[in-house]
Amino acid sequence: MEWRDQGILLSTRRHGETSAIIEVFTPEHGRHAGVVRGGTSRRIAPVLQPGAQLDVTWRARLEDHIGSFQVEPVRSRAAAALGDRLSLAGLNAVVALLSFSLPEREPHPRLYHRSEQLLDLLDQPDLWPLAYLRWELGLLEEMGYALQLDTCAVTGQTEDLAFVSPRSGRAVSRGAAGDWADRLLPLPDVLRGEGSGADAEISEALRTTGHFLTAHLAADLGTAPLPDARARFVDVLTRRL
Repeated sequence: MEWRDQGILLSTRRHGETSAIIEVFTPEHGRHAGVVRGGTSRRIAPVLQPGAQLDVTWRARLEDHIGSFQVEPVRSRAAAALGDRLSLAGLNAVVALLSFSLPEREPHPRLYHRSEQLLDLLDQPDLWPLAYLRWELGLLEEMGYALQLDTCAVTGQTEDLAFVSPRSGRAVSRGAAGDWADRLLPLPDVLRGEGSGADAEISEALRTTGHFLTAHLAADLGTAPLPDARARFVDVLTRRL
């Protein structure tokens, strides 16, 4: 068995004395792991940094084997991320959430391209928070938890939408919320593709997307809590308000 693709490096861990097991996200083969022989060497180890863009060739005797990767660097994103604390936290959140959310070896080409475009903005910290929020909405949609924010779930109206139902992910207008308002999640304009995209508004929006990542996606996966890297990113963003 053999295939070649390009992908985003999600994680790496030592395997034996000289090798490493890496996990990459590729458009055609999804989240895929494999062994890199000599992956801890001085030549290869600096290439195997989370977020790096790699050209990978995977080989195995049988399809269900872990197999081995031959890797060639396409571009590194480490320098861009290390230059800004928020970008570094965001990079760690993205690769952690992809590794956490994606089923193994299942292609998600649309999410892959969204992720690639997002990571290419690491050297633009002013654009990063809003781009990250849009990516997180895309992740929820890809995993089957799309938010429906165009009309009120109660009245069907499209005006004065102020809340999100924590159960259905649908918008609720201010008037329809009534006594239930304190049990609903905030719906800032930026969550609907409007508004200024200020950090305070994005931080509020991430509270809402975070609920669905935790209470729906992570709960349904049932394997582990949401990665801490996501909370660290939100904390860094909040601290710069």
